Amino acid sequence: MTAPAPRDAALARPTPRPGVLAIEAYVPGKSGAPGAHKVHKLSSNETPLGPSPAAVAAMREAAGSLALYPDGSATQLRAAIARKFGLDPDRIVCGAGSDELLSLLAYAYVGPGDEGIFTEHGFLVYRIAILAAGGAPVVAPECDLTTDVDAILAAVTPRTRIVFVANPNNPTGTYLPFAEVRRLHAGLPANVLLVLDGAYAEYVRANDYSAGLDLVLGSENVVMTRTFSKIHGLAALRIGWMVGPAPVVDALNRIRGPFNLSAAGIAAGAAAIADEAHVAASVAHNAAWLPRLTEAVTGLGLRVTPSVGNFILVHFPEEPGRDAGAADAFLTRRGVITRRVASYGLPNALRVTVGSGEANEAFLAALGDFQRGQAHA
Repeated sequence: MTAPAPRDAALARPTPRPGVLAIEAYVPGKSGAPGAHKVHKLSSNETPLGPSPAAVAAMREAAGSLALYPDGSATQLRAAIARKFGLDPDRIVCGAGSDELLSLLAYAYVGPGDEGIFTEHGFLVYRIAILAAGGAPVVAPECDLTTDVDAILAAVTPRTRIVFVANPNNPTGTYLPFAEVRRLHAGLPANVLLVLDGAYAEYVRANDYSAGLDLVLGSENVVMTRTFSKIHGLAALRIGWMVGPAPVVDALNRIRGPFNLSAAGIAAGAAAIADEAHVAASVAHNAAWLPRLTEAVTGLGLRVTPSVGNFILVHFPEEPGRDAGAADAFLTRRGVITRRVASYGLPNALRVTVGSGEANEAFLAALGDFQRGQAHA
């Protein structure tokens, strides 16, 4: 006997729960420039120095055991992180990039009817994670493209469960001193989880991240996430970590996949974080080029948001043919790949990674030609 057709066609197939279809999928920066003789990829904030040789060697050694499951607790990696920062390894949980940890935090603490707060130009993954968990995203305005503590606190309601703060922020590169972070924490209800996303922490010269770790270790509602994708040059391996209160770590360990890091990632990450010379070289390269790029771009008549990360945010006029879209297209034809950030609410800006010396010079030469009108030639 044939079952009668449902009156509502939508009932004839599985339907995602509310909120899922409201998600705009994350679109990474482009990586190619068709027709260009040589491509300089400055769209994804990858380090131009590449990975530590020690990390590469550790990964190659791990390749001899591909038939075996990795350590589900990432013990070696957590121990290496703990040694580096003087932490208790039991307060650390590792993930497939910090993105996975951000999502797991939302899944653990946000549900239908709950709210999660992030800032106006904050990392797009925050909104995705909140919606995917069934919650409602709440956007707090920024002040001069910088996290505004008072705006976040004004957005808190009895339904708020989590607050995401990227510090430095991506894509603006702006930084919130930890005195302000402490003020934010002091103003939040005790049942709201404050997530400090430190993906670019190592690049900050006036670095008070030790104060941030002290805040995490002395609080029941603060965590900090970090990544190996940026300064450590291991983006392809997808390695992230989080330090937080024992109950938060326990919650994430209950819902994360049992083997969410590969054996190669665990070994390479442990080697990378111990290679202090490689990290120091990356910091020095960035410290030398960040002000040079900022000054050169400003000298071409464009505004640059002051950045403490490994990238700059360049603002263009709204004039057709001189705007960010036109600049991006021109740079791409010249083999220089930058990042459009319209999805972050910045339609007339490009984010540009600090690349190798050659890549940086190629960017400045192409941008100079664009500003001088060769885009119309």
